[in-house]
Amino acid sequence: MLPEPCTIEVDGEQLEVRAGFSLAAALANAGVFTLRHSPSGSPRGALCGMGSCFECRVWVDGRSNVRACQVSCRPGMEVRLDG
Repeated sequence: MLPEPCTIEVDGEQLEVRAGFSLAAALANAGVFTLRHSPSGSPRGALCGMGSCFECRVWVDGRSNVRACQVSCRPGMEVRLDG
């Protein structure tokens, strides 16, 4: 049985995801793979999925450098991608 759906905001757009899923997994399920860009402009996204690589850093509720693979989705979460 899947967790209940909830709505989060990603770069000002409403996105329905599953509460409790990692943010990285929820974004990937929604087709969002580029979460930020490197200093040279290369797209970056979830690589390891377990918090080791820091490639999936995003802003969550005004906090920078949050690893999307380490935070669970909850209703009303505000996400800003750097990419």
